Amino acid sequence: MAERNVRVRFAPSPTGALHIGGVRTALYNYLFARQHGGKLIFRIEDTDSNRFVPGAEEYILDSFKWLGIEFDEGVSFGGEHGPYRQSERREIYKKYVNQLLEAGKAYIAFDTPEELDAKRKEIQNFQYDAHTRLQMRNSLTMSKEEVDSLIDDGQQYVVRFKIEPGEEVYVNDMIRGDVCIKSDILDDKVLYKSADELPTYHLANIVDDHLMEISHVIRGEEWLPSA
Repeated sequence: MAERNVRVRFAPSPTGALHIGGVRTALYNYLFARQHGGKLIFRIEDTDSNRFVPGAEEYILDSFKWLGIEFDEGVSFGGEHGPYRQSERREIYKKYVNQLLEAGKAYIAFDTPEELDAKRKEIQNFQYDAHTRLQMRNSLTMSKEEVDSLIDDGQQYVVRFKIEPGEEVYVNDMIRGDVCIKSDILDDKVLYKSADELPTYHLANIVDDHLMEISHVIRGEEWLPSA
């Protein structure tokens, strides 16, 4: 472990006060970084503008100052991998969205909330995946001309990750070991929303961890399926 450049992060959303579960996660990251001579990065994940609470970011920072948990890099601390607020990284995310679209790893979907609700009523346990996406309004079922026309007309859309069926995805977890997840149970996650020109957690988190050279992700077990 000593020879690795250990970089861990705590990345709260400014949606309210810091809760005890967040403190515990931050403490694990802080101790891990200090044990291995690494760095702890403070990142703000503020892509969900509907849940943003003014003053929450400052409250979280003040809470950590009171707790004595010190960050080495990030919002209010600076560093070489900024900006550290996701809302300030729009152009970075767009670059990766376009790469995924060009590589055929993602696609554009125009389905409205009403259309999705109708599908959920029609199909029990409906999820947007390899088995249902060809029944929906997206760039896999529409011509390029139709897609371009809708975008030019200002039609709101999302970009979904194209999960291939019949595959096994392995995640190396330092506690559980190799965890296998079958792609058939996964839905095509929304990566980007044109309405606010921001990515969702699923894209922003991965892009940021990659570009900020995060070596280990330490957080609640409920997030393991999102890995």
